[in-house]
Amino acid sequence: MDAGGKDGTVNHVFSALNPQGTTVVGFKQPTPIELAHDFLWRVYPHTPGRGELVIFNRSHYEDVLVTRVHKLIDKATWTARYKRIREFEAGLTDNGTTILKFFLHISKEEQLVRFAERLEDPKRNWKISESDYTERALWDDYIAAFEDAISATSTREAPWYIIPSNHKWFRNLAVSQIMAEAMEALDMAFPKPAVDLAEIRRKYHAAVAEGRERKR
Repeated sequence: MDAGGKDGTVNHVFSALNPQGTTVVGFKQPTPIELAHDFLWRVYPHTPGRGELVIFNRSHYEDVLVTRVHKLIDKATWTARYKRIREFEAGLTDNGTTILKFFLHISKEEQLVRFAERLEDPKRNWKISESDYTERALWDDYIAAFEDAISATSTREAPWYIIPSNHKWFRNLAVSQIMAEAMEALDMAFPKPAVDLAEIRRKYHAAVAEGRERKR
């Protein structure tokens, strides 16, 4: 949902990571070129390569949520897209990609409070748009779409995590813990050195010893 804390979660949880190996991709309203292709076309180029971590802020799930709520597609289409999404994510996991999907759930009342806070904060009121308020009238439709999409696409290989997000500290803690456990389970190791460490140590100690002799 809008104001659920997507940007805040990205800022908090991933701020400790080296940006050289981390990328954030935000999926906005599709462009005319993107709309001329299959709904997954714009997603493929942003999937992570080996050794990379990519964060999707929104994702291909927009095409079974917003499009459904606004009646741009019918049930047969969004049901078929669930299958396409499962296959797409299965292909990624088969190639060694670990997928974690987080739904940041806030209440309708909390959303309105956060909108009010944005209105009064010059650093954040640029985020407010007319649609933030008009979309609230479709709250129940969105909840139904979320529930169906999550049920249809949460798999053992690419699970959904429902994160209670009314309290930002708990949201950040929960996502951080899940991320940390998933990364630890990968049992990653530092790359092997490309040089002979023993030989470098020998040269270093020899240079130190030579410097001491000169001082004498």
